[in-house]
Amino acid sequence: MTVSRPVRSPSILWLVGVALASAAIKAIGPILVGGKDLSPSTGAVIALLAPALLTALVVTETFGEVGHLVLDEKAVGVGVAALALALRAPVLLAVALAALTTTLLRAFA
Repeated sequence: MTVSRPVRSPSILWLVGVALASAAIKAIGPILVGGKDLSPSTGAVIALLAPALLTALVVTETFGEVGHLVLDEKAVGVGVAALALALRAPVLLAVALAALTTTLLRAFA
């Protein structure tokens, strides 16, 4: 009789690995800088990292699917949100409009 061991899901292992890596990266910054002032150019680069990462995530999740470019309901929703933001609508309204547009297109397509 063999005893089977529970197989751990790779997604749980990835989650733990990413959490540990994130904590390590966040801890390294204060250790390396140690209260010193950053140069203006370094501060500018750090300030642009979060928007660049967010943009990359939105673009890949909206237009990418298994290595292919996809233009579907999500792309139209993001376009509606971009138009709303260009017209100076509040961010929450832009998100709501994007979700509503995507939902309606999926319902009637």
